[in-house]
Amino acid sequence: MKRWLVVLIVVVVGILAFVPGCSKKNSSQSADVALTKEVAENTAAGVVWSYPGRWTKAGPRAMRVVTYIVPAAQGDAEAGECAVSFFPSGGGGDIESNIQRWSGQFDGAPAPIRKDEEVSGFKIAKVVISGNYLAPAGPMMESQGTKENFRLFGAIVEAPEGKLFFKFTGPAKTVEGAGAEFDALIGSIAKK
Repeated sequence: MKRWLVVLIVVVVGILAFVPGCSKKNSSQSADVALTKEVAENTAAGVVWSYPGRWTKAGPRAMRVVTYIVPAAQGDAEAGECAVSFFPSGGGGDIESNIQRWSGQFDGAPAPIRKDEEVSGFKIAKVVISGNYLAPAGPMMESQGTKENFRLFGAIVEAPEGKLFFKFTGPAKTVEGAGAEFDALIGSIAKK
């Protein structure tokens, strides 16, 4: 019986270490991330936030408040992308459906690792999904080809004016390497 309990504890601790914001390493690093306050035009849902200084903004895109480009980790062929979307109250579907939709954007719809937390009084569902990304794009969100060994860090914020979605995708090494930065961005969310 004791052996089973030890195995269960090791598994739970291992899973929590991979969810952004759960490990002590990421939490202490978040405080050291240089952030740039987002301009009012690029905020939504009644909240404001700051983004990591080494991230850059991409041009406008349909259905997005703002898109950040995250530099590729050494050895990765492409950069990461953090898309921020907003749907007014009642729009965008429920949190669980959105998490399942994100999971479905990976080959085999792997089980997401989820952690619920609160920042500045706002409920936030954070998820990690890893695997072969189907790279959905366009109005019908059709796959643009499979991208192997990708990761998604996601956060859905229950904001005053509706749900705000932060979806950070890219090569696993790039996304994992910017985990403290993602945590800092989410940790900076405050009421407008």
